[in-house]
Amino acid sequence: MLYTPLEEGRVKCSLCSHRCTISPSRRGICGVRENRGGKLYSLVYGKAISMNVDPIEKKPIFHLCPGSSSFSIATAGCNFRCLQCQNHEISQMPVDEDRIRGSEVSPSKIVSSAKEYRCRSISYTYTEPTIYFEYAYEIAVLASQEGIKNIFVTNGYMTEETLRTIQPYLEAANVDLKSYRKKFYQEVCGASLEPVLENLKLMKQMGIWVEITTLVIPSLNDSDKELEEIAQFIVSLGSEVPWHISAFYPTYKMTHLPRTPASVLHRAREIGMGAGLRYVYCGNIPGEEGEDTFCPHCGRRVIERVGFRVVKNEVVNGECHHCHEKIDGVWN
Repeated sequence: MLYTPLEEGRVKCSLCSHRCTISPSRRGICGVRENRGGKLYSLVYGKAISMNVDPIEKKPIFHLCPGSSSFSIATAGCNFRCLQCQNHEISQMPVDEDRIRGSEVSPSKIVSSAKEYRCRSISYTYTEPTIYFEYAYEIAVLASQEGIKNIFVTNGYMTEETLRTIQPYLEAANVDLKSYRKKFYQEVCGASLEPVLENLKLMKQMGIWVEITTLVIPSLNDSDKELEEIAQFIVSLGSEVPWHISAFYPTYKMTHLPRTPASVLHRAREIGMGAGLRYVYCGNIPGEEGEDTFCPHCGRRVIERVGFRVVKNEVVNGECHHCHEKIDGVWN
Protein backbone atom coordinates (compact mmCIF):
# COMPACT_ATOMS: atom_id res chain seq x y z
CA MET A 1 0.00 0.00 0.00
CA LEU A 2 0.93 3.67 -0.43
CA TYR A 3 3.82 3.62 -2.88
CA THR A 4 4.42 5.14 -6.32
CA PRO A 5 6.32 3.56 -9.25
CA LEU A 6 9.13 5.74 -10.64
CA GLU A 7 11.44 5.61 -13.64
CA GLU A 8 14.10 2.91 -14.02
CA GLY A 9 12.17 0.49 -11.82
CA ARG A 10 12.49 2.57 -8.68
CA VAL A 11 9.57 3.15 -6.27
CA LYS A 12 8.75 5.84 -3.73
CA CYS A 13 7.28 4.62 -0.44
CA SER A 14 4.76 6.94 1.22
CA LEU A 15 4.11 5.04 4.44
CA CYS A 16 6.40 7.04 6.69
CA SER A 17 8.00 10.46 6.63
CA HIS A 18 11.34 9.13 5.38
CA ARG A 19 9.53 8.72 2.02
CA CYS A 20 12.27 6.39 0.78
CA THR A 21 13.07 6.16 -2.91
CA ILE A 22 13.97 2.49 -3.35
CA SER A 23 15.91 1.03 -6.27
CA PRO A 24 15.20 -2.47 -7.63
CA SER A 25 16.16 -5.29 -5.22
CA ARG A 26 16.74 -2.77 -2.43
CA ARG A 27 14.89 -2.09 0.81
CA GLY A 28 13.75 1.05 2.59
CA ILE A 29 15.22 2.40 5.82
CA CYS A 30 12.87 0.12 7.79
CA GLY A 31 14.52 -2.95 6.27
CA VAL A 32 11.18 -4.70 5.72
CA ARG A 33 9.88 -3.19 2.47
CA GLU A 34 11.56 -4.35 -0.72
CA ASN A 35 11.39 -3.27 -4.35
CA ARG A 36 10.89 -6.35 -6.51
CA GLY A 37 10.70 -5.56 -10.18
CA GLY A 38 9.18 -2.13 -9.65
CA LYS A 39 6.63 -3.29 -7.08
CA LEU A 40 6.99 -2.63 -3.35
CA TYR A 41 6.49 -5.65 -1.12
CA SER A 42 6.08 -5.98 2.63
CA LEU A 43 8.41 -8.64 4.02
CA VAL A 44 6.58 -8.85 7.35
CA TYR A 45 2.94 -9.21 6.37
CA GLY A 46 1.40 -11.89 8.59
CA LYS A 47 4.72 -12.57 10.35
CA ALA A 48 4.02 -11.89 14.01
CA ILE A 49 7.20 -11.91 16.08
CA SER A 50 5.47 -11.10 19.36
CA MET A 51 1.94 -11.71 20.64
CA ASN A 52 0.88 -11.12 24.24
CA VAL A 53 -2.14 -10.30 26.34
CA ASP A 54 -1.13 -7.15 28.24
CA PRO A 55 -2.82 -4.77 30.65
CA ILE A 56 -3.73 -1.74 28.58
CA GLU A 57 -1.85 0.33 31.17
CA LYS A 58 1.40 -1.24 29.89
CA LYS A 59 1.14 0.56 26.51
CA PRO A 60 0.86 2.99 28.40
CA ILE A 61 -2.78 3.95 27.84
CA PHE A 62 -4.46 5.14 31.05
CA HIS A 63 -7.63 6.77 29.75
CA LEU A 64 -9.15 4.07 27.55
CA CYS A 65 -10.94 1.16 29.23
CA PRO A 66 -8.64 1.15 32.29
CA GLY A 67 -8.09 -2.26 33.83
CA SER A 68 -8.87 -4.06 30.56
CA SER A 69 -6.65 -6.38 28.55
CA SER A 70 -5.16 -5.51 25.16
CA PHE A 71 -4.01 -8.12 22.67
CA SER A 72 -0.55 -6.87 21.71
CA ILE A 73 1.24 -7.75 18.48
CA ALA A 74 4.35 -6.79 16.51
CA THR A 75 6.48 -7.79 13.56
CA ALA A 76 10.22 -7.28 13.16
CA GLY A 77 11.55 -3.93 11.96
CA CYS A 78 11.40 -0.19 12.60
CA ASN A 79 11.88 3.06 10.69
CA PHE A 80 13.86 4.59 13.58
CA ARG A 81 17.34 3.68 14.82
CA CYS A 82 16.95 4.71 18.46
CA LEU A 83 20.16 4.15 20.38
CA GLN A 84 18.15 3.51 23.56
CA CYS A 85 15.61 1.08 22.05
CA GLN A 86 14.21 -1.26 24.68
CA ASN A 87 12.98 -3.74 22.03
CA HIS A 88 16.04 -3.61 19.78
CA GLU A 89 16.24 -7.41 19.45
CA ILE A 90 13.13 -7.35 17.25
CA SER A 91 12.92 -3.73 16.06
CA GLN A 92 16.47 -3.67 14.67
CA MET A 93 16.67 -7.33 13.62
CA PRO A 94 16.35 -6.70 9.84
CA VAL A 95 19.26 -4.23 9.97
CA ASP A 96 21.48 -5.55 12.78
CA GLU A 97 21.10 -9.25 11.91
CA ASP A 98 19.99 -9.02 8.27
CA ARG A 99 17.11 -11.40 8.89
CA ILE A 100 13.38 -11.30 9.52
CA ARG A 101 11.74 -13.80 11.86
CA GLY A 102 8.10 -14.32 12.75
CA SER A 103 5.29 -16.85 12.84
CA GLU A 104 2.59 -16.93 10.19
CA VAL A 105 -0.57 -15.61 11.85
CA SER A 106 -3.49 -14.34 9.76
CA PRO A 107 -5.40 -11.13 10.59
CA SER A 108 -8.52 -13.17 11.34
CA LYS A 109 -6.55 -15.35 13.79
CA ILE A 110 -5.32 -12.24 15.63
CA VAL A 111 -8.90 -10.99 16.02
CA SER A 112 -10.25 -14.37 17.10
CA SER A 113 -7.44 -14.64 19.69
CA ALA A 114 -8.30 -11.20 21.03
CA LYS A 115 -11.91 -12.32 21.41
CA GLU A 116 -10.86 -15.60 23.02
CA TYR A 117 -8.86 -13.77 25.69
CA ARG A 118 -11.65 -11.18 26.15
CA CYS A 119 -9.43 -8.29 25.13
CA ARG A 120 -11.27 -5.03 24.56
CA SER A 121 -8.54 -3.74 22.26
CA ILE A 122 -5.69 -4.74 19.98
CA SER A 123 -2.44 -2.83 20.39
CA TYR A 124 0.06 -2.58 17.57
CA THR A 125 3.17 -2.13 19.67
CA TYR A 126 6.71 -3.24 20.65
CA THR A 127 8.00 -2.14 17.22
CA GLU A 128 6.63 0.57 14.91
CA PRO A 129 3.19 -0.33 13.47
CA THR A 130 3.72 1.87 10.42
CA ILE A 131 6.26 -0.58 9.00
CA TYR A 132 3.76 -3.48 9.10
CA PHE A 133 0.90 -1.24 8.04
CA GLU A 134 -0.89 -3.61 5.63
CA TYR A 135 -1.02 -6.28 8.35
CA ALA A 136 -2.16 -3.82 11.01
CA TYR A 137 -4.73 -2.28 8.67
CA GLU A 138 -6.40 -5.58 7.80
CA ILE A 139 -6.48 -6.62 11.46
CA ALA A 140 -7.92 -3.24 12.45
CA VAL A 141 -10.75 -3.46 9.91
CA LEU A 142 -11.74 -6.93 11.18
CA ALA A 143 -11.39 -5.88 14.83
CA SER A 144 -13.65 -2.87 14.33
CA GLN A 145 -16.33 -5.14 12.89
CA GLU A 146 -16.17 -7.17 16.13
CA GLY A 147 -16.35 -4.11 18.39
CA ILE A 148 -12.69 -4.36 19.40
CA LYS A 149 -10.78 -1.09 19.65
CA ASN A 150 -7.47 -0.51 17.86
CA ILE A 151 -4.47 1.26 19.40
CA PHE A 152 -1.19 2.33 17.80
CA VAL A 153 1.84 2.61 20.07
CA THR A 154 3.96 4.61 17.69
CA ASN A 155 6.85 6.97 17.09
CA GLY A 156 4.40 9.16 15.17
CA TYR A 157 6.44 9.18 11.95
CA MET A 158 3.76 7.98 9.55
CA THR A 159 2.69 10.15 6.62
CA GLU A 160 -0.60 11.99 6.48
CA GLU A 161 -1.74 9.49 3.82
CA THR A 162 -1.08 6.59 6.17
CA LEU A 163 -2.83 8.28 9.07
CA ARG A 164 -5.91 9.12 7.02
CA THR A 165 -6.09 5.53 5.76
CA ILE A 166 -6.10 4.00 9.26
CA GLN A 167 -8.09 6.77 10.99
CA PRO A 168 -11.59 5.23 10.57
CA TYR A 169 -10.44 2.18 12.53
CA LEU A 170 -8.04 3.74 15.04
CA GLU A 171 -9.48 4.53 18.46
CA ALA A 172 -6.32 5.68 20.22
CA ALA A 173 -2.58 6.17 19.95
CA ASN A 174 0.24 6.50 22.41
CA VAL A 175 2.87 8.57 20.62
CA ASP A 176 6.50 8.85 21.69
CA LEU A 177 7.56 12.48 21.80
CA LYS A 178 11.17 11.61 22.43
CA SER A 179 12.55 15.13 22.64
CA TYR A 180 11.82 18.69 21.60
CA ARG A 181 15.19 19.04 19.89
CA LYS A 182 15.87 18.43 16.19
CA LYS A 183 19.42 17.39 17.03
CA PHE A 184 18.19 14.63 19.39
CA TYR A 185 15.94 13.16 16.71
CA GLN A 186 18.72 13.27 14.13
CA GLU A 187 21.52 11.85 16.28
CA VAL A 188 19.64 9.47 18.60
CA CYS A 189 16.73 8.31 16.40
CA GLY A 190 17.87 8.84 12.82
CA ALA A 191 14.77 10.90 12.06
CA SER A 192 13.26 14.39 12.26
CA LEU A 193 11.13 16.08 14.91
CA GLU A 194 8.69 18.07 12.78
CA PRO A 195 6.65 15.17 11.30
CA VAL A 196 5.96 13.87 14.82
CA LEU A 197 4.64 17.25 15.97
CA GLU A 198 2.48 17.61 12.85
CA ASN A 199 1.04 14.11 13.22
CA LEU A 200 0.12 14.76 16.84
CA LYS A 201 -1.82 17.82 15.74
CA LEU A 202 -3.50 15.84 12.96
CA MET A 203 -4.46 12.97 15.27
CA LYS A 204 -6.16 15.43 17.60
CA GLN A 205 -8.03 17.00 14.69
CA MET A 206 -9.16 13.54 13.57
CA GLY A 207 -10.64 12.73 16.97
CA ILE A 208 -8.16 9.95 17.80
CA TRP A 209 -7.63 9.67 21.56
CA VAL A 210 -3.96 10.61 22.08
CA GLU A 211 -1.62 9.95 24.99
CA ILE A 212 2.05 10.97 24.83
CA THR A 213 5.14 9.31 26.29
CA THR A 214 8.56 10.88 26.83
CA LEU A 215 11.46 8.67 27.92
CA VAL A 216 13.58 11.01 30.04
CA ILE A 217 17.28 10.31 29.45
CA PRO A 218 19.85 11.88 31.80
CA SER A 219 21.89 14.64 30.13
CA LEU A 220 20.06 14.31 26.78
CA ASN A 221 16.49 15.54 27.25
CA ASP A 222 16.06 16.07 31.01
CA SER A 223 16.61 19.83 31.31
CA ASP A 224 13.82 21.90 32.85
CA LYS A 225 13.76 24.04 29.71
CA GLU A 226 13.13 21.13 27.36
CA LEU A 227 10.58 19.51 29.65
CA GLU A 228 8.75 22.84 29.85
CA GLU A 229 8.77 23.11 26.05
CA ILE A 230 7.34 19.60 25.68
CA ALA A 231 4.66 20.36 28.28
CA GLN A 232 3.70 23.60 26.53
CA PHE A 233 3.41 21.82 23.19
CA ILE A 234 1.12 19.18 24.71
CA VAL A 235 -1.01 21.93 26.28
CA SER A 236 -1.36 23.44 22.80
CA LEU A 237 -2.86 20.13 21.67
CA GLY A 238 -5.22 20.12 24.63
CA SER A 239 -4.84 20.17 28.40
CA GLU A 240 -6.70 16.84 28.50
CA VAL A 241 -3.88 14.96 26.70
CA PRO A 242 -2.17 12.62 29.21
CA TRP A 243 1.62 12.87 29.40
CA HIS A 244 3.56 9.77 30.51
CA ILE A 245 7.08 10.61 31.71
CA SER A 246 9.08 7.42 31.71
CA ALA A 247 12.39 6.47 33.34
CA PHE A 248 15.31 5.44 31.14
CA TYR A 249 17.48 2.45 31.92
CA PRO A 250 20.76 1.65 30.11
CA THR A 251 20.27 -0.61 27.10
CA TYR A 252 21.30 -1.31 23.48
CA LYS A 253 23.78 1.39 22.38
CA MET A 254 23.23 3.65 25.38
CA THR A 255 24.62 1.60 28.24
CA HIS A 256 27.02 4.37 29.27
CA LEU A 257 24.28 6.59 30.73
CA PRO A 258 22.75 6.15 34.21
CA ARG A 259 19.15 5.32 35.04
CA THR A 260 16.78 8.25 35.40
CA PRO A 261 16.40 9.21 39.08
CA ALA A 262 12.84 9.20 40.40
CA SER A 263 13.36 12.80 41.49
CA VAL A 264 13.76 13.87 37.84
CA LEU A 265 10.42 12.29 36.92
CA HIS A 266 8.74 13.96 39.88
CA ARG A 267 10.13 17.31 38.78
CA ALA A 268 8.96 16.70 35.21
CA ARG A 269 5.50 15.86 36.53
CA GLU A 270 5.42 19.13 38.46
CA ILE A 271 6.45 20.97 35.28
CA GLY A 272 3.64 19.32 33.33
CA MET A 273 1.01 20.04 35.95
CA GLY A 274 2.30 23.60 36.31
CA ALA A 275 1.94 24.11 32.55
CA GLY A 276 -1.74 23.25 32.81
CA LEU A 277 -1.89 19.56 31.90
CA ARG A 278 -4.65 17.70 33.73
CA TYR A 279 -3.04 14.26 33.73
CA VAL A 280 0.71 13.67 34.09
CA TYR A 281 2.08 10.24 34.98
CA CYS A 282 5.45 8.78 36.01
CA GLY A 283 6.42 5.46 34.43
CA ASN A 284 9.00 2.70 34.92
CA ILE A 285 9.18 3.42 38.67
CA PRO A 286 6.38 1.28 40.21
CA GLY A 287 5.24 2.37 43.64
CA GLU A 288 6.38 5.97 43.23
CA GLU A 289 3.97 8.90 43.01
CA GLY A 290 2.45 9.69 39.65
CA GLU A 291 0.70 6.42 38.75
CA ASP A 292 -2.82 7.49 39.77
CA THR A 293 -5.48 9.56 38.04
CA PHE A 294 -6.90 12.53 39.94
CA CYS A 295 -10.03 14.50 39.16
CA PRO A 296 -8.91 17.85 37.72
CA HIS A 297 -11.85 19.58 39.46
CA CYS A 298 -12.06 18.26 43.03
CA GLY A 299 -8.57 16.72 43.21
CA ARG A 300 -9.78 13.35 44.51
CA ARG A 301 -8.04 10.17 43.37
CA VAL A 302 -10.38 8.45 40.89
CA ILE A 303 -8.13 5.67 39.53
CA GLU A 304 -5.54 4.03 41.76
CA ARG A 305 -2.79 1.94 40.14
CA VAL A 306 0.06 -0.21 41.32
CA GLY A 307 2.39 -0.78 38.40
CA PHE A 308 0.17 -1.84 35.50
CA ARG A 309 -2.69 -2.97 37.76
CA VAL A 310 -5.80 -0.91 38.51
CA VAL A 311 -6.77 -1.45 42.13
CA LYS A 312 -9.58 1.12 42.30
CA ASN A 313 -11.61 2.88 39.62
CA GLU A 314 -14.10 5.58 40.59
CA VAL A 315 -14.76 6.93 37.10
CA VAL A 316 -18.46 6.31 36.51
CA ASN A 317 -19.90 6.95 33.04
CA GLY A 318 -16.88 9.12 32.27
CA GLU A 319 -17.34 11.26 35.40
CA CYS A 320 -15.71 11.63 38.79
CA HIS A 321 -17.70 9.60 41.32
CA HIS A 322 -17.28 12.38 43.88
CA CYS A 323 -18.06 15.64 42.07
CA HIS A 324 -19.40 14.40 38.69
CA GLU A 325 -16.82 16.37 36.74
CA LYS A 326 -15.94 14.89 33.32
CA ILE A 327 -12.78 12.76 33.30
CA ASP A 328 -11.29 12.88 29.82
CA GLY A 329 -10.91 9.60 27.97
CA VAL A 330 -12.72 6.68 26.33
CA TRP A 331 -14.64 4.93 29.07
CA ASN A 332 -17.43 2.95 27.40
